[in-house]
Amino acid sequence: MSRSPGGRRTTDPLKAAEAAFKKVTTKPIEGPPKAAAIPGVKETITLRIDQDVLAYFQEDGPGWQERINAALRKAAGKSGD
Repeated sequence: MSRSPGGRRTTDPLKAAEAAFKKVTTKPIEGPPKAAAIPGVKETITLRIDQDVLAYFQEDGPGWQERINAALRKAAGKSGD
């Protein structure tokens, strides 16, 4: 910042700071592009469902995730794998 002989600033400090940081600011690196979905391959997700619904699907033991998937497919009007 420069000052005039009378002691007043001749440059806007905000503009000077923005100009200084603009020189060192870089564009964020973009992540790799998402791969296209492969048909028939299941995707791992996080899903929040009510406890009683989860208990219903788990009460028959292993395979409860497949049963949930089958119920969701039926609700969505989709055919089997």
